[in-house]
Amino acid sequence: MFGLFSKELKLIAPISGKTVDLSAVPDPVFAEKMTGDGIAIDPTGDLVVAPADGELTLVFKTKHALAMTLSNGIELLIHIGMDTVSLDGEGFELLCEQGTKVKAGTPLLKIDREFIKSKNLPLVTPIVITNMDSVKSLNPSIGQSVEAGKDTILTYKTK
Repeated sequence: MFGLFSKELKLIAPISGKTVDLSAVPDPVFAEKMTGDGIAIDPTGDLVVAPADGELTLVFKTKHALAMTLSNGIELLIHIGMDTVSLDGEGFELLCEQGTKVKAGTPLLKIDREFIKSKNLPLVTPIVITNMDSVKSLNPSIGQSVEAGKDTILTYKTK
């Protein structure tokens, strides 16, 4: 158990696209790290997968955001797009129920990118660690093209 605290842990891309710095997200709640720290992806894909092993602890009623508690206790928020809460679930298809234990790469949600874009809503997707008090260091991979379920987007160490 003690070895877990010193090794570098990783999150894989929950959606295919290009990684961007959280500060570039067009919403101050994320850009100013009010909800936590992490990375964002400007998606080219339409499938959202689990970025690590854990439990899907919260699915927002509008399906635009998911929360996970990882097997190491880290809490994650995956927020698909900006102002997508206004779609009231339209354009989002849930593939996994709240409370489900998942492995990295498990499909969680399918999005209709064209529908969301037709509403002129940014699709940039923040992936944020919300309990940063448990994190010792965080190293996002900015400016990378990533494939959902395959590529590492962020490495971190817990305290």
